[in-house]
Amino acid sequence: MKKFLLSSILLGFGTLSMVAQSGTKSPYSQYGLGVLSDQSQGFNRGMSGLFQGFRNGSQVNMQNPASYSAVDSLSMIFDVGVAGQFTNFKEGGAKVNAKTANFEYATALFRVFPKFGVSIGVIPFSNVGYSYSTQQNVGTSTTTTTMGFSGEGGLHQAYIGLGYEFFKGFSLGVNASYLWGSYERNIVVSSSDSYVNTLSKVYGAEVSNYKLDFGAQYQQQLSKKDVLTIGATFGLGHKIGADPYLLVSNLDTQTGTLTATGDTISNGLSIPMTIGAGIAYSHNRSLTVGVDYLLQRWGSESFPVVNELTNKYQLSSDYYMNRHKFTVGADWIPSPLPTTRNLFKRIHYRVGASYATPYYKINGQDGPKEMTVSAGFGIPLTNAWNNRSVLNVSFQWVNQSAKNLITENSFRVTVGLTFNERWFAKWKVD
Repeated sequence: MKKFLLSSILLGFGTLSMVAQSGTKSPYSQYGLGVLSDQSQGFNRGMSGLFQGFRNGSQVNMQNPASYSAVDSLSMIFDVGVAGQFTNFKEGGAKVNAKTANFEYATALFRVFPKFGVSIGVIPFSNVGYSYSTQQNVGTSTTTTTMGFSGEGGLHQAYIGLGYEFFKGFSLGVNASYLWGSYERNIVVSSSDSYVNTLSKVYGAEVSNYKLDFGAQYQQQLSKKDVLTIGATFGLGHKIGADPYLLVSNLDTQTGTLTATGDTISNGLSIPMTIGAGIAYSHNRSLTVGVDYLLQRWGSESFPVVNELTNKYQLSSDYYMNRHKFTVGADWIPSPLPTTRNLFKRIHYRVGASYATPYYKINGQDGPKEMTVSAGFGIPLTNAWNNRSVLNVSFQWVNQSAKNLITENSFRVTVGLTFNERWFAKWKVD
């Protein structure tokens, strides 16, 4: 057990740099803390991230830590995932395509005592990554002004979670996370006229703080073949100890003189309180269907912006708005028993859909809403002594759109590998 705990910790910290590579090319990542990760994994991404009532000891459901108590004494589970994405951006008559690929997550789950499971892992929280420019003529002259926008970075979290079944059917859990990362957003205004100064603005912040999330699940046996699971989660909202800054520089192209000013807001970033609930129904261990709801109370938080009236860098309480997300999904395996040799009857077939409202405003109007449709497969990896490891493949179509703003259509493929090996089993030789 000590060796496993040590290797698990090394796994988590060894993947920090890889997860930090998670990215996006969405112009919408220039707002707020960036594009929020749905934090789903290989097994539930094909169900659009359904998780509240999902309770299965063979998968790591880190989004509801109460599920950890379902792991059995012989399971040592490692789950890693990568994703690739193709996105089409459309605004007016203009279209642009982009491709991204990144390491998504690394998690582990094991049992230390009866009804007591422990999980560790590294997952993304948000992503910032974009680069584009606009150009226009100055009056009727041939002089052009170019505005360049670019940004990179994001936030990530490494967590350790505990889940315990207090009495039959009822479990509680908690994830304690270290939240870290940074972002930098740049705006550069230049001109084709060498007599016009070049102006640049840099917005940035570095984050290093904690994050706490709690979960609960209650499972009720309705009949010999039917099980109902109710799940709920709560995330603590608080300041995250970052001092966002704004640096403004002006280059005099005639003399080469650079003047710079800066402003910083102490402890100016925060994460919201989150509340979620869901229900899942399972029949004969073959079919599972569920529905989730998640509320992120961003509307109660503030974000640093430049006040257009006073031209001061200050916190705005009118920047964020509450985010609501609804998810439905299903998982079907024709034959849940490992006795059949028909591979197609042992594959998990998954479908799902979700709808999410924006969490920020753009120039006073609501940001982009998000609609997702997903499908996926869980393919068992079988050998002579193990039939519990699974290759999870999911496909997602994601649409982000808002009135008079950019429309994004993304096709995302995620591949997750769940190593579910039997440990502590005593081998018997005849």
